[in-house]
Amino acid sequence: MEELQQMFQRQRKYIFYLLSVYTLGWGFTQYKTTFLSLIVGTAISFYGLWILARKTNRFGQAVIEGKKVRSLGTFSRMAAAGLAVLMVMRYPHYFSMIPMVLGLMTSYFVIIIDYFLQKIRKSGGKEER
Repeated sequence: MEELQQMFQRQRKYIFYLLSVYTLGWGFTQYKTTFLSLIVGTAISFYGLWILARKTNRFGQAVIEGKKVRSLGTFSRMAAAGLAVLMVMRYPHYFSMIPMVLGLMTSYFVIIIDYFLQKIRKSGGKEER
């Protein structure tokens, strides 16, 4: 369980760095719609990651205790993504669909990149046979 918490902490840090860059882009460039869409999509993606980490922790605890296991929050994450799409459709002058979808996928990109970084770090940079 501790490893799961450490993984979530790293991924949270990476997403906050990305959100900082997006906020700077929104504040200092002329691409306000693009960066605002990335910010909102990434924030909703982070919410989904948080739900997944929390539910996975509860899932593991339920398995250890031999209790019945519930879902991993798939409906909540899909509903949040649906909310993002509705925002884009309702306010097209503030948001753009493609950057919003890229923002929604951010947590998955971060998970994949974090996995490979940790794999490289644990192997000491040497190829495994």
